[in-house]
Amino acid sequence: VEKHFGEYQFVIAAAPSIPSEFYKSVMGNSNVKVVYDQTYQLLQHAKAAMVTSGTATLETALFNVPEVVCYKGNKISYHIARKLIKVKYISLVNLIMDSEIVKELIQDELNETQLKENLTKLLEPNYQTNLKNQYNELRGKLGGKGASERAAIHITEFLSK
Repeated sequence: VEKHFGEYQFVIAAAPSIPSEFYKSVMGNSNVKVVYDQTYQLLQHAKAAMVTSGTATLETALFNVPEVVCYKGNKISYHIARKLIKVKYISLVNLIMDSEIVKELIQDELNETQLKENLTKLLEPNYQTNLKNQYNELRGKLGGKGASERAAIHITEFLSK
């Protein structure tokens, strides 16, 4: 995808549990930078983000960064999980809002064509404005202090439906 967005610098916020050798083996000759322990600093400067599921999706939204959620796992594990866990969304942003606020590219949808299309959309000013308005609604649902507890309550209520 990097080749389609030459005017942007791609940076990976590395997971602390994954050795740098792994990133080097995957990135090859790419100009993508890999940094450790600087996720929040990256989000403060990011124009858009491709984010794996988990708390990272919520953190990205709270930093007001347009994002697309990317998840691709082992096919067998994924299908078992889909049978056992009945949820409409995988990102915390969408689960809390009970609506697809951020695009989720899951399994086969996570490909170069979809990434290019969705990153292009994330960089459009009108799309960003709309998404950031929805992020404000998300903040309203979470509130101030005790946001983690309220998020857990929303998720628990959603899962118990």
